[in-house]
Amino acid sequence: MPLIQIQDLTYEYDDFKLGPLNLELDKDQWISIIGRNGSGKSTLARLIDGLIEAQSGTITVNGLEVNEQNVWQIRSQIGVVFQNPDNQFVGANVEDDVAFGLENRQISHEEMVRRVDESLEAVGMTEFAKHEPSKLSGGQKQRVAIAGILAIRPQIIILDEATSMLDPEGRRDLIQLIRHLKDQFHFTVIAITHDIDETVFSDQVIVLDQGKIRMQGRPAEVYHNRDQLMDLGLDLPFVEKLKLKLQENGLAGLTDDETLDEKEMVAKLWQLNSNM
Repeated sequence: MPLIQIQDLTYEYDDFKLGPLNLELDKDQWISIIGRNGSGKSTLARLIDGLIEAQSGTITVNGLEVNEQNVWQIRSQIGVVFQNPDNQFVGANVEDDVAFGLENRQISHEEMVRRVDESLEAVGMTEFAKHEPSKLSGGQKQRVAIAGILAIRPQIIILDEATSMLDPEGRRDLIQLIRHLKDQFHFTVIAITHDIDETVFSDQVIVLDQGKIRMQGRPAEVYHNRDQLMDLGLDLPFVEKLKLKLQENGLAGLTDDETLDEKEMVAKLWQLNSNM
């Protein structure tokens, strides 16, 4: 059974309509939902989390239909990292903020302390436990937000444009951190983004435009249709453009079905060079 199943889903507001959508998302995957502004990405994320109610169709999460009766049980399985981490902070200091979600779940004090310590260590923020969140950098704030989510042990983490306020280095660091945490804690990632470069890490890429699914598949499958991507206001990731140029110039060893991030591309090129 898919972790998330969406059937005939529609949602309308003002002059925008999302759907009808039919979609299955599997456990332990990294799913990137990409599209330009106003395509319906964040609306879909809010529907999955039960923050807004579908007007028709159904969403099931772990076998539970997203509705008024089940919404709190479903939200206990989902953590959301938003674009602006300042909107998520409620604690006077970092460790209080990470503990907030556990307090709402009536976790014992001993277990709470253990989870807070473990979560801060996992995101590399232990030494900032007593700091005020407002005094942290943008990347550090997002790490604290992620620690708060890790503490509640979700099965799904939604990244709702979570890197959009960070500089390029901060974006890369945050994505690498979440990739590492996904391997460690075995959760599913749904990454809402307008940055095609972030999709190279995905198991599945879904391209939305005007509320409809226009493309879906493994990254290599989506990138193969560059003309369609460009018609949708997108383009290939930088590393894919580089790979095409290298292939055009006769470099062997880079395959179309292999997607790499920048560091992996550098390592691959060093390997190919050493074999020449």
